[in-house]
Amino acid sequence: MPGKRIQIDEETWQALDLLARDSMKDFQELADEAFADLLRKHNRPVTLKEALRKSAAGAAKEEGPAARPPADRRRTPRRR
Repeated sequence: MPGKRIQIDEETWQALDLLARDSMKDFQELADEAFADLLRKHNRPVTLKEALRKSAAGAAKEEGPAARPPADRRRTPRRR
């Protein structure tokens, strides 16, 4: 996992520290939750699984109904 440094003002740090203690989470868990919420707010996938689903849904939309043959022209197995 890549590590990054951020600067937080003292008041915000105290509020986050209190929240972490009250919710029995560490700072990393709070940061993970906050960034996941931010990504969802901007309609971006949070996990690889969500990204793949979104990509597959986009590909299906691009193909559209024209990519499928009409129902009457679909191949069906012949009965003997």
